Amino acid sequence: MRAAVLESYGDPLSIEEVDPPTPDPHGIVVDVEACGLCRSDWHAWQGHGEWADDQVPIGQILGHEPAGRVAQVGERVDELAVGDRVAVPFNLGDGTCYYCRNGHGNVCEDGYALGFEPSVPGAFAEQIHVPHADFNAVTLPEGVSAEAVAALGCRYVTAFHALAHRADIAAGDWVAVHGCGGLGLAAVQIAAALGARVLAVDIRPAPLELASDLGAEVTIDGSEFEDGPEDSESDGDESVPTAIKSRTDGGAHVSVDALGRAETCRNSVDCLRIRGTHVQVGLTTAAERGEIALPIDELARWDVTVVGSRGMPPSRYDELLRLIDAGTLDPEQLVTNRVALEDVSDRLAAMSGYETEGIEVITEF
Repeated sequence: MRAAVLESYGDPLSIEEVDPPTPDPHGIVVDVEACGLCRSDWHAWQGHGEWADDQVPIGQILGHEPAGRVAQVGERVDELAVGDRVAVPFNLGDGTCYYCRNGHGNVCEDGYALGFEPSVPGAFAEQIHVPHADFNAVTLPEGVSAEAVAALGCRYVTAFHALAHRADIAAGDWVAVHGCGGLGLAAVQIAAALGARVLAVDIRPAPLELASDLGAEVTIDGSEFEDGPEDSESDGDESVPTAIKSRTDGGAHVSVDALGRAETCRNSVDCLRIRGTHVQVGLTTAAERGEIALPIDELARWDVTVVGSRGMPPSRYDELLRLIDAGTLDPEQLVTNRVALEDVSDRLAAMSGYETEGIEVITEF
């Protein structure tokens, strides 16, 4: 089968013929019909993560946002059959640990990260193997397309888990989203669908326009302000956090850093109102190397909550799929480009300069 293989960090992926997968007794093989292109793939392609012992190895097949049809079924798989349409989470659990058994399979103690480690080659390929398939693979409603699930990817599920489960937003809450790439735009659409009032921040006009189309009540162009944290109130200058506070009557109830830069993370924390919640979903770059300084005394003084969010438990996917099937959420509205496997390297390179908009999906393998 054809697959895109990481041969050198930052260089074009190699399109190669590789051996197709065969199912473990507990696994399935899926014919990939669509796969999203995500900034997490860009981080892996760049070789990021060594600061957290999380660097993707050379030789890895990348890709972690697939949807497709079951092609082969292992002998111990009971819930799935050949021909079933499935979504495949990137955060795969074994279904047996304490966290899996208590509804938190996205942080399985012995889990797998699809497309990021050799034991689970990724979905920039014609087929993938899904281990512990009865626990991990999610059967799709008829009204949900493969492209919608590829857009769902890790972005939509991470944003949904972050807002609905980790931050537990309420109708009428102000939600600020910092960074309007695919993850941030998913957060905008989901927050609006859950009844929040949404404010979106980016430095590019096109993503801000798309954020407005997806439900953002207010947009802020961060390029109009001084770089750095909220430190300009004394001379009357406005910063991103002060601009957010003035437009939300005191600050965001929930603020999401969907980019992972030191500036966006600090702005997210600084724009909160008293007892607000900061949600970290964006991963850091080589500039931050996994660490960002935060005003700890202020967090303690104002009873601020800081949470992280990674993917979503497979056992809760139905919450999101029902909203998509009902038309309440529309991931395909974020899809701006459909590409072939040969185009992946160019599209990853475009992410280096923030030249992509919305979500791009591979549909030709």
